[in-house]
Amino acid sequence: MGQPKPPQRKTTVSIVGDRFYINGKPTFKGRVWHDHNIEGLLPNARMVQGIFDDRNPETRAKWAYPDTHVWDANRNTDEFVAAMPVWKAHGLLAFTLNLQGGSPEGYSKDQPWINSMFNTDGSWDPFYYNRLKKILDKADDLGMVVIVGLFYFGQDQYLKDEAAVVRAVDNTVQLLAEGGYRNVLIEVNNECDIRYDHDILKPERVSELIQRVKAKKVNGYRFLVSTSYSGGKIPKENVVREADFLILHGNGVKEPAKIAEMVQQTRAVAGYRPMPIVFNEDDHFDFDKPTNNFQAATSAYASWGLFDYRLKDEGFNDGYQSPPVNWQPSSPRKKAFFDYLKEITGGLP
Repeated sequence: MGQPKPPQRKTTVSIVGDRFYINGKPTFKGRVWHDHNIEGLLPNARMVQGIFDDRNPETRAKWAYPDTHVWDANRNTDEFVAAMPVWKAHGLLAFTLNLQGGSPEGYSKDQPWINSMFNTDGSWDPFYYNRLKKILDKADDLGMVVIVGLFYFGQDQYLKDEAAVVRAVDNTVQLLAEGGYRNVLIEVNNECDIRYDHDILKPERVSELIQRVKAKKVNGYRFLVSTSYSGGKIPKENVVREADFLILHGNGVKEPAKIAEMVQQTRAVAGYRPMPIVFNEDDHFDFDKPTNNFQAATSAYASWGLFDYRLKDEGFNDGYQSPPVNWQPSSPRKKAFFDYLKEITGGLP
């Protein structure tokens, strides 16, 4: 007996030159904003904690909801899914979800919590996968793209060795293929040039994992794949030559002009050919100003993504990376982003 056929899906993401297509059509077809071409772009937001949990009993209580005083991973995912149509209506076509999350404190050197879909041997936890499936299914239904990040530098150390990392990559690709998902872009790891324990996740060798994902074709389909670097960094040649699209981060880049400059520098790296450039993490806002990082990326024909985390003196309604999260556009900062996004894109039905 052969493998069962994957479910029929509604949404397929593809790339033609430097443009993203959904179901065979460029995104935002014909859309122009302030003389900037929007067609083919993929505006996005960093929503990496959609399947968040904490396996460490010492830190789990840190994420308790203010109304129940306990943490609830299923509530987190359910409220995430409930917010997705609101994001889409404002023009958000994509979001990043990481299988090892991101720092729930925004930025933190020590990360004692344990948040990973992967077990130490590279196998996967079914509870994490069930939450992931809810999100991927809803995104497929809505016509949205999910940038699925596999590894995070605060959590990769829980995989016991390089073989476990490779096994986790293979298992994830197999899971996604068996689910029939074609609305997924893969980001091997978040900021490969930060503190990774395993050499294969570091800049010199991460292209090996990009190649590995590309080599796995199931039912004639393979996933589009890349990786990211830390704020302000330009991708290295080995990644540029192998990746299907390129991921930049704008953290620490305070001058919008430098965002546009990063795009030009990336296009000048040896091995570059026409391909999309995507910022999927930038913690700058200023959406009420005529120039800001979102505007600058768009002017350079690069997609831009919001990174919104809660500052220590802010409450439950603030921050998309800091559990417990209110996934609705519930804070002034979130509302400003979504209003600006709708102005740029015209919104979506």
